[in-house]
Amino acid sequence: MHTEQASAADGPLTVETVLVPVDGSEASVRAAEYAVAVADRYDAGVHALYVLGEELVRAIESDTIDEETAAAEAQAFIEDIADDADEHGVPVANSTAYGFSTSSKMTHPGSVVLDTAEDLDADFIVVPREQLTGEPGEVLSKAAEYVLLYASQPVLSV
Repeated sequence: MHTEQASAADGPLTVETVLVPVDGSEASVRAAEYAVAVADRYDAGVHALYVLGEELVRAIESDTIDEETAAAEAQAFIEDIADDADEHGVPVANSTAYGFSTSSKMTHPGSVVLDTAEDLDADFIVVPREQLTGEPGEVLSKAAEYVLLYASQPVLSV
């Protein structure tokens, strides 16, 4: 891998934080692996953002699913990412966000990813590009296009 240059005036790409949104899918496992590789290359850290999808958010709000159970599942997924990153000496921070809101039409997975990138001052985003299969939990399948269109930082879609 070589260092990208936007222009001679901008100099080489500097990366301190790589944001990777995940949702528990196989595609997000692959994206996390790429995020760790990018962070390792640039001596950066990874921030894994677990994005909860519409079905899960609705289930939590209607008490069909216990919020603590959902949080535990998300945390277990993040811990797997952190274990992999630890083997490469890459630090991992994490957070969880609702990728859907019953009260705000402006909340969707793509906007949540970009808002988090801005809040963290992330330098690079690795977003999973999932096939739309209709499986529950595939939260980020629609977000990749949005992130690719509107992100101000470099984006790798895998």
